[in-house]
Amino acid sequence: MNVFEMAVAGPVGAQHAAPLHDTYYLLDLPGYGYSRASRADRAAFRGLITHVLNRPLLAGVLWLLDIRREPSDDDRAMQELFAARQTPVLAALTKSDTLARTARARREGELRSALELENDQAIVTSAREKEGIAELREAIGALIRKPPRGPGLAPGVGLPRDY
Repeated sequence: MNVFEMAVAGPVGAQHAAPLHDTYYLLDLPGYGYSRASRADRAAFRGLITHVLNRPLLAGVLWLLDIRREPSDDDRAMQELFAARQTPVLAALTKSDTLARTARARREGELRSALELENDQAIVTSAREKEGIAELREAIGALIRKPPRGPGLAPGVGLPRDY
């Protein structure tokens, strides 16, 4: 199954998991920003996301951000959470086909700056035009090839040798 061709139907707020590799799963967590969810549901989403981020074997986060929108308060809170936990982040800036090329580059720079992302942490994408999809696949592959970070493991406990 190609993760970028996977279509999982389900209600907003549901979480979905899909095998990405023998050892890895892509966990699709509910949206928190522009979804039509109650304040209580969005707080529950944040609790679920915090729980997932605390997992010691988390390879990283693929963060989907609409290139047309300014980062919301929730986006900024997520960025702070990622930074505090030193979570590897790869941001896919989606819907780039809706902007002219010069506007795409400008918005990419603005979002990287606003969310404190390095150049290699943000990829401009368009599902419609297939822009950035190959680069995104490669970046996800690189992210999961890195061993998970050690925080969260008990002192003196390491990862298995074959990891």
